[in-house]
Amino acid sequence: MPGALVVGGTGPTGPHVVNGLIERGYEVTILHTGRHEIDEIPPTVEHIHTDPFDGPETDAALGERKFSLIVAMYGRLRTLAPILSARTKKLITIGGVGATRGWVDPRDLTPTGMTVPAPPNAPLAGKDEPIGKIRRIVETEQTVFAHHPQAIHLRYPMLYGPRQIVPREWPLVRRARDRRRLLVLPDGGLTLSSAAYVANAAHAVLCAVDGYERGAGNIYNVVDSRALTLAQVAELVAEALNHEFEVVSMPAALAVPARPLLRHWSSGHRVVNAQALKDDLGYADVVKPEDAVRSTAQWLEQNPPTADAEERLQDPFDYDAEDLLIERWRHAIAGITIPTFRSEPGFGAAYYGRDPNPATGTSRVEPVA
Repeated sequence: MPGALVVGGTGPTGPHVVNGLIERGYEVTILHTGRHEIDEIPPTVEHIHTDPFDGPETDAALGERKFSLIVAMYGRLRTLAPILSARTKKLITIGGVGATRGWVDPRDLTPTGMTVPAPPNAPLAGKDEPIGKIRRIVETEQTVFAHHPQAIHLRYPMLYGPRQIVPREWPLVRRARDRRRLLVLPDGGLTLSSAAYVANAAHAVLCAVDGYERGAGNIYNVVDSRALTLAQVAELVAEALNHEFEVVSMPAALAVPARPLLRHWSSGHRVVNAQALKDDLGYADVVKPEDAVRSTAQWLEQNPPTADAEERLQDPFDYDAEDLLIERWRHAIAGITIPTFRSEPGFGAAYYGRDPNPATGTSRVEPVA
């Protein structure tokens, strides 16, 4: 029976990967700190308890052992790469999509903002990247392939689903639980951002296991096949919890209550391309994004995050302040009178004419006969 080592294995995607490897006939060992043991890991799985962020400790804990396959999902990968590379011919590593230039700061690109979706050969964050962590993501990828040229590296975006430590959907779920109807969203909630449901992300890892020879030496983005807008996520969460939000659209600079939900200072789109994962490794979502969001909302309703996790979301759930902001915003826009134009601006549809509606003083767009 071939042996597989999973570094991590107890996070949101880990049990899916561990059990998927067992189904594929691997004898699985997980290496982790031991602080978080979970029931989803079968008792037949061997545990090595050490600190994956400490290279010498990990090296000593592994001794002379070698494995048919290693999946590195946790720890300091720059340090682990040389240690793990010497112990397997098949290495799958997990990193972040922040390596793509513009993901952190859309102003790094000209014109400003990421292409939607970013092309497979999108430029990476460079040495001049002002945020050190982002530079290190790129350096980590380079380190992996320097030590193991035939590795497969997978880039995770934000993950969502059961047991996510800082759940994206909680600001919506808690408001639905509190029967909070008004929901402030930046720019109508039109922002698109790549994400991956935990079961889908784990499936991508298992696709890499199954298609290792086809994918060796490559980097793949791991995201749901479709990116949902912020407004769509809010609508799906509300639907799953028998609630309804009234979206209050504001410019991003004013939509302060939505920061924890947006998770970025810009409301620009952040979407990466995962077509290579489909073409090379046969990936397809095992759970549709819409169903995944509904399922996540229902799980969170039954399993609220800890006080520490909620604090890390940095959402004060200060409804009094939100109401005051909404009141001021509505008062401000109510005071704006649209001036009379010499000719009312239209929508620029070349094949449509205009039929003025004298009752309202607006125009109704009608097809030209």
